[in-house]
Amino acid sequence: MAKKFFWKIWLRLNLLTKKVDNDYIAEISTVGNTLRNEDIAQHIVKERSELRYETILSILNERDAVVRDTILGGSSVQDGNIHLAPRITGTWIGSDPVYDPKEHKVTVDAFPTAELRKALEEVGVELLGKKADGGAVIGLVTDVLTHKTDGTISPGGDIIIEGEKIKIAPDNDETLGVFFVYNGNMEIPLDYPITENNPKKILCRVPMYMSDGVYTLKVITRYSGSVLLMHPRTIVYELPLKVGEEGKPS
Repeated sequence: MAKKFFWKIWLRLNLLTKKVDNDYIAEISTVGNTLRNEDIAQHIVKERSELRYETILSILNERDAVVRDTILGGSSVQDGNIHLAPRITGTWIGSDPVYDPKEHKVTVDAFPTAELRKALEEVGVELLGKKADGGAVIGLVTDVLTHKTDGTISPGGDIIIEGEKIKIAPDNDETLGVFFVYNGNMEIPLDYPITENNPKKILCRVPMYMSDGVYTLKVITRYSGSVLLMHPRTIVYELPLKVGEEGKPS
């Protein structure tokens, strides 16, 4: 099948296989911003819909509310692209198990529908190459409490940030450090000193007061090796970090 769309990808070292030197994972080179209801409504209006932008946006927002209520009621939801299914994680041990919020988490799984899987057959891949060695990058974030690397983090718990050239330096500049960005503009700094601060690894504690939501992790530093940079460099982790189960995209 001839491909109509192409995803441009970079290859970067897979930090999960530390004993293998030539193992890479694909990193999609983002070509646009995340589409939100406001953007979708604008697209529909541009297609010469007879409905007004405000009407379309209201319908989309009402749909979101119906989907949330349905999920909260314990039922699945499916549209033309995604199937959403409620799920509880964790194991249940013993003859008389009980719900433990520390062990069991209420969550939602998302799966592509048959229509979307069929549409993905039209996507090809354009390899841009390997990300330059020695570049500053955050490759992996691990929640020390749960050992998860899927972006889930625990307020008040430690995380391990692994990458290249991520050391916070110099250490006497308050504008540098590890920050969690919420809602695109609210920067939450660490409230405890960094435990371990190395070029390839940072061990730090997630602020206790972080609300449920989706955050962007960024490291701001002037470290570059033997010589400090003249100006701070911001290193952003591409995988969103999530606190709780009620997060909204930031």
